[in-house]
Amino acid sequence: MSLDLPSPPEFDAAFRARLHELFCWRRDVRRFRQDALPEGMLERLIEIACTAPSVGLSQPWRFVVVEDGARRQTVLANFEAANAEALGAYGGERAQHYATLKLAGLREAPCHLAVFADRGTPLGHALGRRTMPETAEYSAVAAIFSLWLAARAEGLGVGWVSILDPAAIAAALDVPAHWRFIGYFCIGYPETEDDCPELERAGWEQRRPAAESILRR
Repeated sequence: MSLDLPSPPEFDAAFRARLHELFCWRRDVRRFRQDALPEGMLERLIEIACTAPSVGLSQPWRFVVVEDGARRQTVLANFEAANAEALGAYGGERAQHYATLKLAGLREAPCHLAVFADRGTPLGHALGRRTMPETAEYSAVAAIFSLWLAARAEGLGVGWVSILDPAAIAAALDVPAHWRFIGYFCIGYPETEDDCPELERAGWEQRRPAAESILRR
């Protein structure tokens, strides 16, 4: 019996060039307009995120849409405390530089999304996770990147807020204790557009050539 397989799409040079542009314009956004997202947009982005690869087809990603004002305020307070602690870890000019950076758009972004990984999911029957259980978290990150690219293609920006206490955020969002916190994301329309990372524009760090990251054996 022959299988009637679908024909794969053809991705021509023009498409590949546009895709490269999408990668380059996918920036970590921290300055947002307060315009609301179109109805159903976030749900469509999450659907795209769920097409990402996952270890053993376990689909361990868990998305928490944070709409409650009190919970958002708790997250903001946690960020401010963690950010002050981070500032104290630097010294001299680096501390002064750090203090000038805008590291989150929690006040302005219309949409807040927290992402967790569920290592205990029965989906996938633990395939690929016995020796590397952390691949559940890696799978969630792949979903995040898929959502990020899809958001950029819609003209939206995404900002990853990592200056947070994972345990405190999990408690504030009242999620199952075995879920692992991956990241907290601000989503909305960027205040300004730029294909250069804000931290690079601010002189905090420079992007390195890909060749510096390659090791051959």
